[in-house]
Amino acid sequence: MEPLSSCSFFCLLSLLLFSSTVASAGSIGVNYGRVANNLPPPSKVVDLLKSQGITQVKLYDAEPTVLLALANSGIKVVVALPNELLAATAARRSFALSWVQRNVARYYPATQIQAVAVGNEVFVDPKNLTSFLVPAMVNVHEALARFHLDEAVKVSSPIALTALQSSYPSSSGSFRTDLAEPVMKPMLELLRQTGSYLMVNAYPFFAYEANADVISLDYALFRPNAGVVDAGNGLKYYSLFDAQIDAVFAAMSALKYDDVRIVVSETGWPSKGDSKETGANAANAAAYNNNLVRRVLSGNSATPLRPHAEVDVYLFGLFNENQKPGPTSERNYGVFYPSEEKVYELDFVLGSSSGSNKGGLRWDEERGRGGGNGGVRASSTGESWCVANGMAGKERLQKALDYACGEGGADCKSIQPGADCFQPNTLEAHASFAFNSYYQKKGRSIGTCDFEGAAYVVSQPPKIGKCELPSGY
Repeated sequence: MEPLSSCSFFCLLSLLLFSSTVASAGSIGVNYGRVANNLPPPSKVVDLLKSQGITQVKLYDAEPTVLLALANSGIKVVVALPNELLAATAARRSFALSWVQRNVARYYPATQIQAVAVGNEVFVDPKNLTSFLVPAMVNVHEALARFHLDEAVKVSSPIALTALQSSYPSSSGSFRTDLAEPVMKPMLELLRQTGSYLMVNAYPFFAYEANADVISLDYALFRPNAGVVDAGNGLKYYSLFDAQIDAVFAAMSALKYDDVRIVVSETGWPSKGDSKETGANAANAAAYNNNLVRRVLSGNSATPLRPHAEVDVYLFGLFNENQKPGPTSERNYGVFYPSEEKVYELDFVLGSSSGSNKGGLRWDEERGRGGGNGGVRASSTGESWCVANGMAGKERLQKALDYACGEGGADCKSIQPGADCFQPNTLEAHASFAFNSYYQKKGRSIGTCDFEGAAYVVSQPPKIGKCELPSGY
């Protein structure tokens, strides 16, 4: 743990939230979905994963070309047995054995398969496949054991939060009555006996979108906030994500399975949405994912209810997928466009970029605010820019602009009346110019493009009126 004198505000906040004597470090992976007709070939995707330092990937099938491309890459892989195969897998051990032989044993260990996700959100599948789930998981585990892979390759199944009967407050978390005894209890027993973990798909975005009038955006995006006290256990929550995960932990505890780990198999935030999808934009997506990644990798992956837990997280997803059905948001969860350009700036590792906090310390520590959104330095070979978040509101933008041009030392001469970049004479345009000046002068260090959520990082060169924002000073 870094000393307080060199820790960003986000780190300080994390220390307050998770004050256990031993910090738990989780890991970050990414979901590689392929419901699109414009994605790069698997070999290029693997190169992209490696270039970003991504060491874990979760698939939604066991596509041979993808598994072959991942061979000898050093990337750990979760493969999936699709929902449509659950009935056959549950009914016939021979089918499970054949599936494991073709989709796991054939590729292991060159392809480092570490788990099989048996089905995906089975309880919400309209075909009512719930009764097949646990028998299918048992047969897949037994098939792995036949190939002596059961120690290396775990079996689980991602559940959605709709599996909960109650989730608020977190302490009241419980599984649906139709699932608790007949499905969840035997599933959790299997996970316990095999040393596996429960996969959970958690999306604070959905809860925020449906309740934006009562849920704070800062609470949903891991930003500094007043917190929410759980009346049931007295614990204070500073993030909606933690509240959701602890609701699942509470449901597991009610069934006496406190010792089974959770892995967050999906979570993310869309960069674009329909007009009614409140909060779906690139600034919020950058804030959510950057704050979550930074938190997990800096050793703060525990939750208030499980202060010593180690929670691994898989972001959703790698690419925007243009053939996914549903609202606009469904096609805009990707960190990357199919062109392999970033939708917004995001680092998957804490390396040299996280070690250089000098640029953000005066804003974060001396002023006692700011800290964590998408202000992560670009990769060593790429460029990035800092722009204003118009959704932050005039008051927050003005306060941040005043700081950047004043105490922050940004070069704001070009946006004075009569200067080259004064037009367009809008708060958002002037703030973008000032924020970018501050960000670039501070070496694009972590935390220097946030301003209490008033800014975020982009990887495409922005143009404000006739002025292009510089990428370095």
